Amino acid sequence: MRAMWKASLELGKLGIPVKLYGAIEERKVHFRLLHAKDRVPVVQRMVDPRTNEEVPADEIRRGIELEPGVFVVVEPDEQDAAQPEASRSIEVTRVIPRDALDIAWFERPYYLGPDGSNADYFALAAVLAESDQVGIARWVMRGKQYFGALAAHGRHLTLIAMRAAEEVVTPDALAHPAGSAISASERKLGEQLVAALEGSFDPGELHDEYRERVEKLIAAKRRGRRFAVKEAAPPRARGELGDVLRRSLVAARKERDAAA
Repeated sequence: MRAMWKASLELGKLGIPVKLYGAIEERKVHFRLLHAKDRVPVVQRMVDPRTNEEVPADEIRRGIELEPGVFVVVEPDEQDAAQPEASRSIEVTRVIPRDALDIAWFERPYYLGPDGSNADYFALAAVLAESDQVGIARWVMRGKQYFGALAAHGRHLTLIAMRAAEEVVTPDALAHPAGSAISASERKLGEQLVAALEGSFDPGELHDEYRERVEKLIAAKRRGRRFAVKEAAPPRARGELGDVLRRSLVAARKERDAAA
């Protein structure tokens, strides 16, 4: 695994050299836009919609639309001046209990590996793991400011990039439970259903079915064949909650017994 960035993890006066690694690898489907007539990739150009004439790159500016048709133009030097100051430091500002951080804040995970100072690195990972705490960190990487959660992952450290406060939506606006309360029998059925579905986590179940179907489609068309997707519609839950839970419980048990 190749490191994507080097930095110093700063905790007060202690600096720990680290390397940053991507913890995920994007494998999304990316299409090219082609001319249907001759299969040549089309080229995107910037044009003035009033004259339909192409606008040279040196005449294009960035702007923020305040209201329809009203823009504030930001010059290139002004945008550069607003960029955060470059740094190689990952500053840990505080340490909090792990359960104090909701998953809604998390955006993208990274691994942090040691870069020479192994003793301090592994000692920090052990302390965070034993105390079940995470550090709140901030850093600047490639012209962008980040906030993140520093946490132990086994014997190593992870750094999970977090969203800014104004981007996180709280669940306060969601509907609250209404109507009659859940009966004891319905709760018992729910508990049985959850128990019937308990098992170990299998990452292999989390695969991108859309990408797999597109890959099969491309492979079939490359061989001059047709590929049709036949997928049954998911069943719809009907009836009272108790009846739905009972049917789900029976189906879950049958599926679990068949897989055993």
